[in-house]
Amino acid sequence: MKKYSTIFLRAVIVLIGLVALVAIIRFPLTEGRAADLDLFSIYADPFIIYVYLASIPFFIALYQAFKILGYIAQNKAFSPSSVKAVRNIKHCTIIQGILIVMAGLYIRIFHAQGDDPAGFLAICIVTTFISIVIATAADVFEELLRNTADIKSE
Repeated sequence: MKKYSTIFLRAVIVLIGLVALVAIIRFPLTEGRAADLDLFSIYADPFIIYVYLASIPFFIALYQAFKILGYIAQNKAFSPSSVKAVRNIKHCTIIQGILIVMAGLYIRIFHAQGDDPAGFLAICIVTTFISIVIATAADVFEELLRNTADIKSE
């Protein structure tokens, strides 16, 4: 049963990654101001480039979660490598939260006068909160896995 559960969760992680990748590639094309721009101008926007660079920690965290599920499938859930993977997830979510706050500050400070950044800022607040919750949970799991791995090695 555990084998099928980990396979299902791995498939979910791959699906999340693919949906996120398609969304960040497709969204700039559907944005209102992109109607009159060529393809290069759409993707050469500094904020779009920032979004692509800021998504790297998200995909690294997904890969680390994929690795943890592999360790669970191999009965190595309480190994030092799984502790390291959870630590990497924690660091990625902290970095992701900082990058989201920086994007929100950029939009808040440099938005056009006719624009209302309230929706974007609300999304930034919610996603930053989610990053904080995931980082806290990863910290708790890291400590739990480390203690269990120490007990198991003794």
